[in-house]
Amino acid sequence: MIITRSPLRVSLGGGGTDLPSYSREHGGFLIAGAIDKYVYINIHPRFVEGFLLKYSRTEEASSIDQIQHPIIREGLRAVGIQARNLEITSMADIPAGTGLGSSGSFTTALLKALHTFNKQTLHPHELAEQACHVEIDILREPIGKQDQYIAAYGGITCFEFGRDGTVTAAPLALTEETLFNLEDNLLLFFTGYSRSASTILKEQDDKCRLSDFEMTQNLHCIKEIGIRSKLALETGDVAEFGRLMNVHWEHKKRRSADMSNPSINAWYAHAMANGALGGKLIGAGGGGFLMFYAAEKTRLRHAMREKGLLEVRFRFDFEGTRIVSHD
Repeated sequence: MIITRSPLRVSLGGGGTDLPSYSREHGGFLIAGAIDKYVYINIHPRFVEGFLLKYSRTEEASSIDQIQHPIIREGLRAVGIQARNLEITSMADIPAGTGLGSSGSFTTALLKALHTFNKQTLHPHELAEQACHVEIDILREPIGKQDQYIAAYGGITCFEFGRDGTVTAAPLALTEETLFNLEDNLLLFFTGYSRSASTILKEQDDKCRLSDFEMTQNLHCIKEIGIRSKLALETGDVAEFGRLMNVHWEHKKRRSADMSNPSINAWYAHAMANGALGGKLIGAGGGGFLMFYAAEKTRLRHAMREKGLLEVRFRFDFEGTRIVSHD
């Protein structure tokens, strides 16, 4: 039996500039943090032929071609799995569709497990690239490369996305005090909405492909905010980082009419009036988690609890995608 896990993530600046339709023209930059909430993949051989897959539904298939789950099907092909008698089960600490990069985490955990089954090892960069290849090149998902890379690497990591398609990863140079500050004062609240990111991301992707002026300028601003967020965090100016989160959110809302809704706007305003320095919706938008940097975290927690929002507490993960068990 092989069990792997891959961390979910929060974006700390520059999110959206990893879309190839933007980064291939202008270059992208963002900061992402892997968190201690995970997607798990369990693989083991069966005593009978065929694939038994357990995720949000249960599926049985006699061949790879018959598998309906697209990432599992293409992952098996990409790794070159010869076995035809596998049971593959996935579990997650947080539901999909909540903006924490679960698809990229699922893909990296799956590929890590399949390569382990084949007795192969991969550098995190290779794992992330193969995950991107499966989701972006093969399945044609209108997504960026952030989720796969931060899941593979872990930590709080800066990523540069080159015009030639290359990705460079480097850990954010944080002091221990700033790291503890972030872990103590970044608060996640679930909006109650789950959604597919594809519609909002496709709109952004299409506009970037058409060189839409407003979308391009918006992402230029987001990238600059990401660079300024890096400087703020590396110099320990967490108040400036919180302020930049708010600026980021104001720009992010302009990217799509579906980015927010009246309830999310009301919750955001309530948080800003009750101890938050800044915040934003994590992920593509439309639902999922609101994240705030709190100046007064106790006051903010009480205020959001009054509105019925569930807080999910987290710490950062510095291991990335890894093998949990291999018997």
